[in-house]
Amino acid sequence: MTPADAVEYRPTIHDLPASERPRERLREHGATALSTAELLAIILRTGAPSENVLALASRALARFGDLTGLAKASFGELCGERGLGEAKAAQVKAALELGRRLVSARPEERTTVHSPQDVANLLAAEMGLLDQEHLRLLLLNTRNQVLAVPEVYKGSVNTTQVRVGELFREAVREGCPALIVVHNHPSGDPTPSQDDVDMTRQLVEAGQLLGIDVLDHIVIGGQRFVSLRERGLGFPKP
Repeated sequence: MTPADAVEYRPTIHDLPASERPRERLREHGATALSTAELLAIILRTGAPSENVLALASRALARFGDLTGLAKASFGELCGERGLGEAKAAQVKAALELGRRLVSARPEERTTVHSPQDVANLLAAEMGLLDQEHLRLLLLNTRNQVLAVPEVYKGSVNTTQVRVGELFREAVREGCPALIVVHNHPSGDPTPSQDDVDMTRQLVEAGQLLGIDVLDHIVIGGQRFVSLRERGLGFPKP
């Protein structure tokens, strides 16, 4: 057989061991154990002729930056990505809209934050995989229920980049009495830097002036996290 006659073998999702297939992993370990690419693969259901569904999901996330990028992409942009098309684009948009509606659900159905672990459960699975620094806010009501999770910065997150006024703008607009700051370390090490501590101190002070309580600053690295409040970094001593 000549090279021209050879058929290139491309593995499908069924060629993976059962323990590594997204649907089987979800059944055995729960949705929180899956990566964003694995969850997206389950939504897409099938791959393209040239790649399996997990490879397609990973490529789509890389193409649009992350889950937030997918959410911001238009229907046409998703359809234009190789291997997606209208049906898969509709599936992605529908799933993301369901997630958005969950966050903005009726008060009794909203996620409530009681501890740093609750924050990690909500965001670490996604943010721990990002290859750039992202800074997000958990906007909370008086019962510590999550009203929204806007992304404020993408790129270098430090005291020279973060503008306090911009960070509090969404909280002021929504009339939120409290918020939690969350950002990731792409290195996988969640140890707070001096910049993280300085920024926290500035935000706490600004929040006191605005009447908005900065409850915590969570740093996520991989699937680990650090609470600056728990470590007494950047927050006034009790």
